[in-house]
Amino acid sequence: MNNIGLKVFGVFTSIGMLIVLIQGSLVTKTGSGEGCGATWPLCFGEVIPDSPALETIIEYSHRLWSGLMGLFVIILAVWAWKKLPHLRETKFMALMAVLFIVFQGMMGAGAVIWGNSSLVLALHFGISTISFATVVLLTILAFENKKNAPAPTVSKGYRNYLLFVIIYCYAVIYTGAYVKHTDATYACEGFPLCNNQIIPDISGALGFQIGIHFAHRVFATILFIFIAILMIWTIRRFASSASLKTASILVFALTIVQIAAGISVVYVTAYLASALTHAITVTFLFTTLGYMVMIATRKPAVGRHYK
Repeated sequence: MNNIGLKVFGVFTSIGMLIVLIQGSLVTKTGSGEGCGATWPLCFGEVIPDSPALETIIEYSHRLWSGLMGLFVIILAVWAWKKLPHLRETKFMALMAVLFIVFQGMMGAGAVIWGNSSLVLALHFGISTISFATVVLLTILAFENKKNAPAPTVSKGYRNYLLFVIIYCYAVIYTGAYVKHTDATYACEGFPLCNNQIIPDISGALGFQIGIHFAHRVFATILFIFIAILMIWTIRRFASSASLKTASILVFALTIVQIAAGISVVYVTAYLASALTHAITVTFLFTTLGYMVMIATRKPAVGRHYK
């Protein structure tokens, strides 16, 4: 089966979810989270806000597009469930896609109605990342079949390490989002030193923000090391799996871009482009790791058998 309609719809939905992520980051970076007041789904109690300010336009367009994409994700999940029953990941990814798009919407609404908690807003970004990843992976499944589905033979140690890396990556994503939502973006001046110190002083009025920012730097540096190890391990031991090797190199390249964007945020006052790049790149990074986990946990008999 070619499933051309499903493939096209999946690609469109994936692009639509990327726009949702960009809009969400734009809402955060421009401080437009309260652009519609404390009402949801209405904006200042209106279906269409009258004479909206720029912040209102940014927030309300994000709400409208997110709602539309929520519907599309549900359609994609149901469609994939019916058309791709031969792939064992389909039902899991379909359930995850629906669960997280609903959870994402509920958290967004809750943040508007009950206030913008830093913890909740940071988790909201993390959930958005998982939601995007599941949609992309569902779309990838639409392009696979029993003959071309990569299923490399990997060791238990490698598989466990890969699972550890993606979980750790998610934790780093959360710390990065928390830095932004606690106004700690500029708490550390300079790089690689923080306020000209190897270990910064976290006492005083800004101590909490400095500590949060510095902790994120440490966690991100460790993630870079973990991903470098993952790439080297993959290339040396599983180079015959083109999918796995290519994904590991892509993950490493995305990590470099992510680090560069993070450093540029520190040095650039008008940091919107760098901040958006920082947020989007880490989402692609997590999604690619998710793809690696998906194919590395397959039984080799499902697809091609890689020695």
